Amino acid sequence: MTRTAEPTRPKRRIFADLTPLASVDYRRLWIGGTISWVGQAMTALAISLQVYDITRSSFSVGLVGLFSLVPLVVFGLYGGAIADTVDRRKLGLYSSLGAAALSIALAGAALLDYHRVWFLYAVVALQSVCGALTGPARSAMIPRLLPAEQLPAANALNSVTMTFGTMVGPALGGLIVALGGYQAAYLIDAVTFSAALYAMWRLPSMKPDRADEARGRASVVDGLRFLGTRPNIRMTFFTDMAAMVLAHPKALFPASAVLWYGGDAKTVGLMVAAIAAGALLGGLFSGWQGRIRRHGLAILLSVAGWGAAMAAFGLTRNLWLGLFFLALAGCADTVSMVFRSTMLQAATPDEMRGRLQGVFIVVVAGGPRLGDFLAGTAADLTSPAVAVTGGGLACVLVLCLLALRWRNFARYDARSPQA
Repeated sequence: MTRTAEPTRPKRRIFADLTPLASVDYRRLWIGGTISWVGQAMTALAISLQVYDITRSSFSVGLVGLFSLVPLVVFGLYGGAIADTVDRRKLGLYSSLGAAALSIALAGAALLDYHRVWFLYAVVALQSVCGALTGPARSAMIPRLLPAEQLPAANALNSVTMTFGTMVGPALGGLIVALGGYQAAYLIDAVTFSAALYAMWRLPSMKPDRADEARGRASVVDGLRFLGTRPNIRMTFFTDMAAMVLAHPKALFPASAVLWYGGDAKTVGLMVAAIAAGALLGGLFSGWQGRIRRHGLAILLSVAGWGAAMAAFGLTRNLWLGLFFLALAGCADTVSMVFRSTMLQAATPDEMRGRLQGVFIVVVAGGPRLGDFLAGTAADLTSPAVAVTGGGLACVLVLCLLALRWRNFARYDARSPQA
């Protein structure tokens, strides 16, 4: 008797799903992005060190972040609108070329002993403009390079890129500055951009397929109006804001290191590294995420996990237990980011992807800064412990209220994406 073939079951993975790398275009984009991300992290550290060398002022170093944030927020929205109007490949190529030119300018100034803090601030601001143009274009490209079922795996791989660069770039940058000076770090960054430029150059044309292309414009306001009619996509932003604004205690790490653990700057470094390590593990062990269909529910659970882990971190006074909860929070954040990015890419029509990716950049960039301000204010009014634990619990509470208000979000099914 002939045995009927059983249907094949989906392959169960533990480690990150590398299937998207089978696409030559995506593979080039991912490798180029990983290399250039490390270079950018090196340059960010080198600029901070150089500003301090020139001014001997921590306030001046803090202004680097302000000069980076404001253009990113302002141009993030307009960068998304531009990405919905022009060839996204060309936009990514030209903005990456501009960022590489800025790194060359930094290296040239360092070689000529031109040490002016205003010049560094100007370069930082222009780098943010380039990033605000590249980011929406690059993210909007991915759904056109890969099938929908591979988007979670691709976003998990992107999270590995960002976390790897954040961890390795500053350490490598400090070593290179110590050995070869600022010009060496800037020149290496300029060279690393060649990988991103090559990847963008080899991509196929990514012209928008939309009526507004003929009119030569894509309105930011139209994008915001579209977002106002899409509750599921709005919820991806609301949940991230709940986590980053209410339960983002990095500004309290120095005080926590001293008051809770009797530590110093090294302890603060461990705390920051714990979140990054958890985020990296969340990306490396992301194979299971491709089997999840209820993306909205996954976002709610992972953001609640972030809030609960932060609340637990605020209660513990054992350093290693505290580092464990921070790593757990970092892992939860990666899971949330993967499904939020996937939902945004899959449930948004191509003609709106650039603008909503621009909103995504603004939320991701602005939320943690607001969170730092709120945490610092709450700690001054009460205590670091109350600020951290209260923020984590507030995150979970707000998340529950959001889930009750928009109940369909938890029912979102990736097999039938509805914005």
